[in-house]
Amino acid sequence: MDVSFHNTLTREKERFQPIDPANVRMYACGPTVYDRAHIGNARPIIVYDLVFRLLRQIYGAEHVTYVRNITDVDDKINARAADEGITIGDLTAQTIDRLHDDLSQLGVLPPTVEPRATDHIAEMREMIETLVERGHAYVAEDHVLFQVATLEGYGRLSNRSTDELEAGARVDVAPYKRDPMDFVLWKPSTGTEPAWPSPSGITTPGRPGWHIECSAMAGKHLGRVFDIHAGGIDLVFPHHENELAQSCGAHGTDVLANVWLHNGFLRVEGATMSKSAGNFITIHDMVATDAFGGRRWNGKVLQFAMLGVHYRQPIDWTVQRLMQARSALMEFAELVEGADASGAPHEEVLTALADDLNTPRAISILHGLAKSARRGSREKADALAATLHFMGLRDGETRDDYRGPAADPGIDAVMIDEKIKERLAARAAKDFATSDRIRDELAAQGVQLKDGKHPETGEPHTTWERAE
Repeated sequence: MDVSFHNTLTREKERFQPIDPANVRMYACGPTVYDRAHIGNARPIIVYDLVFRLLRQIYGAEHVTYVRNITDVDDKINARAADEGITIGDLTAQTIDRLHDDLSQLGVLPPTVEPRATDHIAEMREMIETLVERGHAYVAEDHVLFQVATLEGYGRLSNRSTDELEAGARVDVAPYKRDPMDFVLWKPSTGTEPAWPSPSGITTPGRPGWHIECSAMAGKHLGRVFDIHAGGIDLVFPHHENELAQSCGAHGTDVLANVWLHNGFLRVEGATMSKSAGNFITIHDMVATDAFGGRRWNGKVLQFAMLGVHYRQPIDWTVQRLMQARSALMEFAELVEGADASGAPHEEVLTALADDLNTPRAISILHGLAKSARRGSREKADALAATLHFMGLRDGETRDDYRGPAADPGIDAVMIDEKIKERLAARAAKDFATSDRIRDELAAQGVQLKDGKHPETGEPHTTWERAE
């Protein structure tokens, strides 16, 4: 089966040709472990898990290596540990444990290798010293910096001109830089920060810059050039651009990865997610509290909702999207009860996923299989069951498992009546977005609205009842 991906490096959709079909290699940037993973972090984890599953299906599980790193040395980690009055090691250890707990809810496979930055300091120092020897880096005031001007083609991944790059670089102007675009490979540490012996030429202890970490981990576990490098679109510049530059400079290669994949941004109910806006939602919030939509969500519902939008497009994370995903998975579970999930995934779904991970098309095919299963086709029910299992969307779950427990089984009738009044006013003003939002919020709390006309006045009237 032919596979194609949209390559950020070439800005074209290309047929995927692994360097070695018996050793397909993929790297994805993982989270920085200073806080619980949020739903924006969940998107690349879910998306590239499906790429991993697809490659395993086509080339064989034993022939695919997926590396997803953990960044456990970073300025944000230092600041959070200081704020909480705990050691950096304690912070990263507990955050990694929480990360694994959260990811276990999502139905994703563990990566083949999950390297931690602090276990690869020796590889980082070696790469930095090689860059200095080759004239691509220099030492200044106990820093080591990559000299961008020494590498032809810098900016090709992000497709930015020199003027654009220089404008961005001026944000981080430092007197020890030869050029504003030069970026840090190694920096000195204070007494309260993690520190290791520095590369040759520096006597004071220090710590690595962010970009060099991924280059060292990818190089150790996947080699100098590998097949796929993946991450969020926010990482294209400067992180991935700098990672590409320093790896090519150290290894003497033209590329780091043949294919670069990037998923789009995530917004929450139409707004940028941020703590200041009050819409910062973690995976833990979604599955263990009533922080979003007034209920707890099954992790596979989160997974299915993420896949409803093509990975390169932005996604709006809404209660309505989750309700639709939940309803679909509940119906699928009912239809495949007792079905045989041991077969191969449906060929048309694989074909859709092989076309630049076209998950909307794949989900449409799942609904088609469900329609046939509803009409009594055991063959289609088996195919649906096998495909859901392949995608990580079902592992024996029942309809009720997808429903998820309500965080608060009680229902506040006074609150519901006030919400209904607010919704009727919105509908009268033709503010249908607000009307739909209120309906979805109540539905997520187990309240079903019924619109009609008052039997006496004929005016718009809404009643409610407990859902299901």
